[in-house]
Amino acid sequence: MASRMRQPRAVVLSIAGYDPSSGAGVTADIKTIAAHACYGITCMTAITVQSTLGVKRVEPLEGSLITETLNELAGDLDIAAIKIGMLGSAEAARAVAAFLKRSRPKNVVLDPVLKSSSGATLLSVEGVQVLKERLLGIASVITPNLEEAAALTGLHVGNLEEMDEAARHLQQAGARNVIITGGHLDPPVDVIRMQGNGRAVTMVGTKVNTGSTHGTGCAFSTALACNLALGRTLLDAAKASKLYVETALKNAPRLGRGIGPVV
Repeated sequence: MASRMRQPRAVVLSIAGYDPSSGAGVTADIKTIAAHACYGITCMTAITVQSTLGVKRVEPLEGSLITETLNELAGDLDIAAIKIGMLGSAEAARAVAAFLKRSRPKNVVLDPVLKSSSGATLLSVEGVQVLKERLLGIASVITPNLEEAAALTGLHVGNLEEMDEAARHLQQAGARNVIITGGHLDPPVDVIRMQGNGRAVTMVGTKVNTGSTHGTGCAFSTALACNLALGRTLLDAAKASKLYVETALKNAPRLGRGIGPVV
C-alpha cells in the first residue's frame, strides 16, 4: 500500500525583534507556532540585549535587510498568516508596510509593541506614526493592550467602556478588526470590534496569579495568526488564542530572576 502523503503545515511568519531570553519576540513566537502545529519562519527587525530582568539595549536592523528577508521568504514559501510584533524603528515599519502593500497577504495580525514589560521604549514617535498611517489599514486585525490602545488613540483606556471607545477610534483611524486585550484587569477581559459588526464582543477570562507573564501579548497575537492560518474565523481564533494564553500562564516555567516567560 502506498504511504499517505503528509499534508503541508500552514506557514506562519513572525516579523518581530530578537529576545535572547526567548520570553518574547521571534524565538518565543516560534514556540507558539510549533504548539499550534504550524511551521514558523521569521524576519527579525531588531536585536535586543535583555533577560527576564528587562531590556538593556535595542539595535534596530537596516530596512534593506528586512526587505530582502521578507522578499526571499515570500518568493519561496506560501505564507498563510503573518504576525507583526516589535518593529524597533520607523525604518523597519516602512519596510514592513511596503512589503505588505506589495504582497497583500490574507491574514496579518499586528501587535503594536511600543514598550517592553520593563518599560523600555521599543518604537520611536516617528515609528508609531508610520504604524498608524501605513500599517493599521493593511492589517487584518490589530491587538493592542490597554496601554498601547491609549498611546495609539490618545484616550484613557482602563475599563470595558473605554476599551470599546478606543476600539471604535482605531477603526475610524483605518483598522478593520480590533482586539483590545485587558489581561491586567480583574477579571481579564478583551474587547473585539469586527468590521461590519455594529456591536462589540467581549471575552472574559480567568485571572491567573503568576510571576511569569513576559510575552503574553506575543503569545496571544501569534496564536491568533496561527488559528487564522488554520482557517478559523476571527472570533473563533480569538477565543482559542485566549484559552491558549490562559493555559500557558497556568503552566508557565519559573525561570530567571525577573518577569519569567509565559511559554
